[in-house]
Amino acid sequence: MKINLFKKSMLVAMTLALIAAALPLTGALAAPAQDPTPPTSEGEKSTARLEKLWARELRGVERYGNMIDRSAAMIEKIQTMIDKAGDNGKDVDALQAALDAYEEAVNAAGPMYEEAKSIADKHAGFDADGKVTDREQAVQTLKALRDQLKDLREQIGQPNKALRAAIKAFREANQPADGSGGA
Repeated sequence: MKINLFKKSMLVAMTLALIAAALPLTGALAAPAQDPTPPTSEGEKSTARLEKLWARELRGVERYGNMIDRSAAMIEKIQTMIDKAGDNGKDVDALQAALDAYEEAVNAAGPMYEEAKSIADKHAGFDADGKVTDREQAVQTLKALRDQLKDLREQIGQPNKALRAAIKAFREANQPADGSGGA
């Protein structure tokens, strides 16, 4: 009788396994909530892209403005360091030349920055919130601002890198013999 009970249990288990295999493994899922806004047209996508580019270019104008504003204090600080090192008998010619080139580049970049700021302030094709009002004007404004920022980057970029390299070389050449650092 035990065998019959075992056979019946196995038969029930096999039947349940076959029934379970026939059923789908996933439950019924509710459809995702529908977005109440209609799909955007191609024009709306492109204006969103223009607005994103506009915001990025405005951040670039702000960055260059901050860089130019801070440069006078930075130049003064580096000049003080050069004067002190020169008074201590160290060779500061390369460092002074790099600083002079950087200062000249920053002075030349001032009008370029003002032009970029003027383009941003006029914001032709964009409203005050950065939303596109006239697509063609917005594209032209972005191109003009991008070109102006590119010119600024070219004007300041290389002299800035050269100044940093000169400071680094000066520090490496003038480290104390004990390796404790300092200039």
